Amino acid sequence: MRIPERRPEDVPTDEARVDEALRLISGVPVELDAAVERLSRGSGVYAWWAAPSVFPDLSGLPNDSVPPLRMLYLGRATSLRGRVLRNHLRRSGSSTLRRTLAGLLTAEGYRTTWTDRVVLIPEDEARLTTWMHTHLRLTWAEDAEPTTIETELVRRLHPPLNVHGVNPEHVQAAVVAAKNAYNASSRPAEPPRTP
Repeated sequence: MRIPERRPEDVPTDEARVDEALRLISGVPVELDAAVERLSRGSGVYAWWAAPSVFPDLSGLPNDSVPPLRMLYLGRATSLRGRVLRNHLRRSGSSTLRRTLAGLLTAEGYRTTWTDRVVLIPEDEARLTTWMHTHLRLTWAEDAEPTTIETELVRRLHPPLNVHGVNPEHVQAAVVAAKNAYNASSRPAEPPRTP
């Protein structure tokens, strides 16, 4: 059996891919327990959602399907399943989202330590994961080349926890302050000074 070749008109444009990704990430956000069962190993973009009461000082676009939820963060992954499970739901050292959340949740008293960077201590990594399961929801869209899609979606949507790729007038000061506070919470020991 011969596989027909794709004609140029069958190949989606970047704009069509962005529109399809936007449609999918604007769908009904999924609780994290269900999301981890359904996420594929394929590449794509993903969006994190929460009720406005979670971070009342941050603005974010409401979800098209569930307006009481608003977008907090948008990212890309070469493996959606791997990125969410191994990074965002496990290790602050490899997740900007986790570090930002810990910085925003200073009242929760998350503790950090220094490895080759600032990371949460193991007990607080687990505590943050539990918090995320309780308060956050997820949507995603598969795409073979998610970099272009993510760049355009961040430019259009201005997710409040994203700093890179967001127009400067949409960068939220509270998020920058939270990132800085988290990074300053645990510094490597200064080498002893010799007289």
